[in-house]
Amino acid sequence: MLRYRVCKSFEVESGHMLSKHAGLCRFPHGHSRRIDVVFSAARLDSQDMVADFKALKLAMTPIVRAWDHAMAMNSADPMLGRMGADQRVVVFEGEDPTTEVMARAVYEHLSRELRSGKTYTDENGQTYRLPGPESDVRLERVRVTETSSSWAEYGE
Repeated sequence: MLRYRVCKSFEVESGHMLSKHAGLCRFPHGHSRRIDVVFSAARLDSQDMVADFKALKLAMTPIVRAWDHAMAMNSADPMLGRMGADQRVVVFEGEDPTTEVMARAVYEHLSRELRSGKTYTDENGQTYRLPGPESDVRLERVRVTETSSSWAEYGE
């Protein structure tokens, strides 16, 4: 069956430390990350869309705000305790914040948001709604690009 697909992309500057890594990636380093989220539907909605791009942007706002200019770390990383209270740290429970783990975290967040059919309000008081569970809209995949030559995807 043919499906319509839309992609919304986001960019964040973030660092991470991979405590399980034997090489240099165990040390703090950063990336200019691109996050692509792909949704599909067999039919367009009453506005002739798969999903409103503004609703997708608003659904991603908590992730973008938390991850942008932050350090991602494993909760078991011994260096975590050395980070000051005023630092921007995103903690991944028991997992290194690899690109694969980050892609899954975004996928899980957006899946919950899509199932909820949540309504969002923007800075101007306008409301936008994600398609709810009654629609056939699917989150197909999330791709997180780490460098110009490396990315990870999670999804169908």
